[in-house]
Amino acid sequence: MNKLIILASGSGSNALKIIEYFENHESTAVSAVLTDNRHAGVLDKCKALNIPTLYFSAALFRSSAFIDLLNSFGPDLIILAGFLKKIPSEVIAEYPDKIINIHPSLLPKYGGKGMYGAHVHHAVKENNEPESGISIHYVNEHYDQGQIIAQFKVALDSQDNAEQIAKKVQQLEHLHFAPTIATLLKNNE
Repeated sequence: MNKLIILASGSGSNALKIIEYFENHESTAVSAVLTDNRHAGVLDKCKALNIPTLYFSAALFRSSAFIDLLNSFGPDLIILAGFLKKIPSEVIAEYPDKIINIHPSLLPKYGGKGMYGAHVHHAVKENNEPESGISIHYVNEHYDQGQIIAQFKVALDSQDNAEQIAKKVQQLEHLHFAPTIATLLKNNE
């Protein structure tokens, strides 16, 4: 059985889609959702679905105890779904090619420190991009620079504002993130 750990900081819409996708899957299950935000919306969503959750402090995240925490779950894959902190290099070394992230742009465009959520969509709008999309990638020591696993595009209308761009991109996230995870796991068997 493949065990997934999800790290999330916010509302948890992507985490929820992943949980739903693997809910009755025969070879993969979400073991837990971990968060650095005591008030994250993802906590209530997981509680309703009987998915174990755990809050961790910034101090724990920066310590070797965080690796011990992850190891206690025995994850085959660690998924960042709206998790905003940079993963410590020690964690990346412990889980090489086992940590993935989703980014709301077509990397390498609009990636890097501070480029998340609305910041990305405003930048896409300001630059009058004809398309946007999502990038699912491995996590390395640099923000949004890990090897790209998959990208999915959506056409933009010149009249789209940042909020409309965000909705189009989120639809791609919800449609493609979980199936890409399933494909990745299958290819690694």
